Amino acid sequence: MGKNSRAEARAAGAPSPRPRALLSYRHAFHAGSHADVLKHVVWVQLLLRLTRKEKPLFIVDTHAGAGAYPLRHGYAAELAEYATGIARLWSRRGLPAPIDDYLREVGRANPDGTLATYPGSPQLAWQLAREQDRLRFFERHTSDARALALRFRGAGHRVIVTAGDGFAGLKALLPPPSRRGLVLVDPSYELKTDFAAVRDALADALARFATGTYAVWYPLLQRADAGRLPDRLQRLAPASWFDVRLQVKAPSPGGLGLHGSGMFVVNPPWRLAADLRAAMPALLEALRQDGDARYSLESRER
Repeated sequence: MGKNSRAEARAAGAPSPRPRALLSYRHAFHAGSHADVLKHVVWVQLLLRLTRKEKPLFIVDTHAGAGAYPLRHGYAAELAEYATGIARLWSRRGLPAPIDDYLREVGRANPDGTLATYPGSPQLAWQLAREQDRLRFFERHTSDARALALRFRGAGHRVIVTAGDGFAGLKALLPPPSRRGLVLVDPSYELKTDFAAVRDALADALARFATGTYAVWYPLLQRADAGRLPDRLQRLAPASWFDVRLQVKAPSPGGLGLHGSGMFVVNPPWRLAADLRAAMPALLEALRQDGDARYSLESRER
């Protein structure tokens, strides 16, 4: 199987034949896709709202990737998924505040006004973090971990990059000294075990640090384990959570393919769910690929 075929299989959500395939995943193939847009609209809002208080915030990304991705060449150019993601929003104006906030942060990574680089979750966190905040990034793919470490080489003690398993690494970090924390859990879901690992990681994190804010990205796939994950997360969550989903197209007839994604957030900041609910129609209008596109947002408040 050639490189393009492997990339297309990953984009289609095909299961990996061997556990080692997890390390062949490269987020760069999908940088700026509709799934990234939803994830990072929510991520930016979490960062903006949780950094309003003066007290330090401890930020953890368990599957951080390389940090930022060139869109015009390399892996991202092979599938060009950004064309149906960030590129559809880039030149739009007058969008709801959560989308405008996200576009502003993407713009900071493209200061000349040309969409050439897509900032991943670590870069967005760095852009919005303050001097008193601390950031911990995990990445298991060795090449991406090296790129991530190089990107933050001059950040000093504020950023620590670890080449390793973010699920395991998270256990040693909670609760943070400041008792204020934001965790993004965003694995590749190439392995069936990732779905159970996400559920177990959240259960363990809540046992160690019940008041932290946790954001879990998940794919919409025609697979039973994918469909069960949001319900399992809801059963774990305390009194406050929301689950936002964006389906951009109909599921494929063959049963393969990512037709959307979701973000499940535990202990979200006040009014975030309501503000996202108001913004989702505009996001749907921009990113829909066919008549079956839709969104939903469920929430439970304190």
